[in-house]
Amino acid sequence: MAWSVAAVDAAEIDRINILNASITGMQRALDGLSVRPNLILADGNRFRPYTGPDGVRIPAHCVIHGDASSAAIAAASVLAKTHRDEYMRKLAAEYPQYGWDRNMAYPTVEHREAIRHYGITPYHRRSYKLD
Repeated sequence: MAWSVAAVDAAEIDRINILNASITGMQRALDGLSVRPNLILADGNRFRPYTGPDGVRIPAHCVIHGDASSAAIAAASVLAKTHRDEYMRKLAAEYPQYGWDRNMAYPTVEHREAIRHYGITPYHRRSYKLD
C-alpha cells in the first residue's frame, strides 16, 4: 500500500544515541508515508508516542524480535537494510579503503584496521568505541 525509508546521520546518532536514532528514523519513515496507518508495529521494546503530520496520534505496539513474527515488520526491516546497503555501496565508492561494500557498516576486523590506519570519515560515528 505504501512504504518509506528514512535515515539518521552519524552526527545526529552521536548527539541522541543509537536507540533514540532508531526511533527517530522509524518516525521519519512514518512521516514519509503517503497513507496514514491505523497502528504502528515497532520492532523492539521501545518507541515514543507518534503524532502524524495531520496531528493525529497513532497508537503503537512494540514487538520484540518483530521481524521474526510479523510480516509487516519483516518487510520494513528488508526495506531498511536494502536502503542501508545501497548507501554503504555509495560510501565505498567514495572511501574504498574501509570496505563498506563488504561489511555494510558492521565493525569487522578489516574495517577497524582501516579506521586505525586511515582515521575516521565524516560518516563515522565519533561516539562509537573501537576497543
